[in-house]
Amino acid sequence: MDREHVKGAADKAKGSVKQGAGKLTGDKELEREGQADKAKGDVHKAAGNIKDAARNAADSLKK
Repeated sequence: MDREHVKGAADKAKGSVKQGAGKLTGDKELEREGQADKAKGDVHKAAGNIKDAARNAADSLKK
């Protein structure tokens, strides 16, 4: 697991907490921030997957 995956997981967790707190308190702005953080986490996860694929492709060429 590389840095992008870790950032993605952290952002998704933070987003879930914010979104839940926003729903609980009726704070639509906080809820939207949570959704944005979760989306940001998905982007980091996708970037990590691309890096993994590139690393695996490079490794397979070395063999």
